[in-house]
Amino acid sequence: LSLPLCLRSPLSGLRPPQRVCRSPTMTDYTSHAPFAKKACDFLSLSPDPYHAVANITAKLDAGGYKQLRKREPFGGNVEPGGKYYFTVNRTTIVAFAVGGKYKSGNGFKIIGGHTDSPNLKVKPRSKRSASGCIQLGVECYGGGLWHTWFDRDLGISGRVLVRSKGEAGKEKIVQRFVKIDRPVARVSTLCIHLQTAEERKSFAVNKEEHLSPILGTQTMLEEGAKAQLEGTTSEGGDDKEDEWLKGHEPLLLETIASELGIKVKDIADFELNMFDTQPAVLGGIKNEFLYSARLDNLATCFVSIESLVAHTDSDLFAEDEDISLVALFDHEEVGSESAQGAGSPVIVDAIRRITTALSDHPHGLDPDQYSCAVRKSFILSVDMAHAVHPNYAAKHEKNHGPKLNAGFVIKTNQNQRYGTNAIGGFIMREITRKADLIPVQEFVVRNDCGCGTTIGPIISSSTGIRTVDAGMPQLSMHSCREVMGIADLTHCFEMFKSFFEYFREIDDALEG
Repeated sequence: LSLPLCLRSPLSGLRPPQRVCRSPTMTDYTSHAPFAKKACDFLSLSPDPYHAVANITAKLDAGGYKQLRKREPFGGNVEPGGKYYFTVNRTTIVAFAVGGKYKSGNGFKIIGGHTDSPNLKVKPRSKRSASGCIQLGVECYGGGLWHTWFDRDLGISGRVLVRSKGEAGKEKIVQRFVKIDRPVARVSTLCIHLQTAEERKSFAVNKEEHLSPILGTQTMLEEGAKAQLEGTTSEGGDDKEDEWLKGHEPLLLETIASELGIKVKDIADFELNMFDTQPAVLGGIKNEFLYSARLDNLATCFVSIESLVAHTDSDLFAEDEDISLVALFDHEEVGSESAQGAGSPVIVDAIRRITTALSDHPHGLDPDQYSCAVRKSFILSVDMAHAVHPNYAAKHEKNHGPKLNAGFVIKTNQNQRYGTNAIGGFIMREITRKADLIPVQEFVVRNDCGCGTTIGPIISSSTGIRTVDAGMPQLSMHSCREVMGIADLTHCFEMFKSFFEYFREIDDALEG
């Protein structure tokens, strides 16, 4: 079986996007389309962090990367010229490659991003009904534009814990991923005739009362539940009741079980979320845009892994003196404070364990070597950036308004909502100069507007590594359906590859 398009090596079956030279205008987007279609494939196959990380690991496996187990020592398993990755909770992934000329104490070239996006997550007791309809109890995750979730055809995806038989007949709990692509739920808008003029004007959403998706009509689903209880379904009855299962709609459980080829009674627990079943597509009058859910921040995840694999497949990797690393974290949308978020020890542990495994010190990690490695390292924290909306152009500071399809964006905030300073900004601009890429764009929020934040300041403060915050411009951030320019995928790919190629040269020229 051939891998899906999004999982193939960029040098196998599909040429990587061609290097983009400086150009004041770009009106022909056909050269960017193949890479953008590959991104569409990845986005459609990744409705949640579990599937995103699974698709990334498949890509890395195909590219010759070796999986490391966090419970086992890295020492003896990591060496110059090697390519590796490990996951945390199956929603966070760290992939890295040790340059062929790496020496103990050399630095890390890190690209950081996140795998999560705002969505509706299924509650631990999700059974809910009203007015003859069976609904699903959901919790709002992150800061979504929740009005955009109305009247969308929703599927269900996520992780399911399944009871199975292990060695000697002992029970074993395994993790399975489910993705129900068909529209099984919908959050319907109240018709205009039943709304007051004030309600129509504000469209205020009560997140508890108004966002429960409808699964079906009560009579139909109750008959299905009764059939299960009487043992007339294909499952053939249940030999022991599970109190947790009683909190969920029986036909929802049966649908999940059918997708996974298991029995309902074997479902031990799950973490599920809703997703828009409409796939990612190219759009615009010249197909210059990409319309999709979860561009923030799966577009970054896609490009970062593509660029890492392209770098390690090139001749430059054998001459590389540093470690090239991509870290993609869960839970950025809710503050990053979790065991697998950017605020966790994941990145610090990774740097320490990798440095120790490669140390030439007779007693393992030399604290002085570790400090040298940190000082020689740099983090490119990449999250999507706010493009100027033509209908709301006044919302942007007039000299700092990124445009779609116009290049990579550096994000700056002097109140440290972003981690960029003069050194980081210079390094990124110098990379574009040396690689002959189009100039970067700049984003600074207006003084009378609040500023979002991302993982940059969090990782920088926990590691002590210099950081710049940047990203690709997009519209409709945190909507159920977002939009970006396809040329910016290419711009970002070239920027990431050039970061791996030119960072050491530029950093060595900087006064310490």
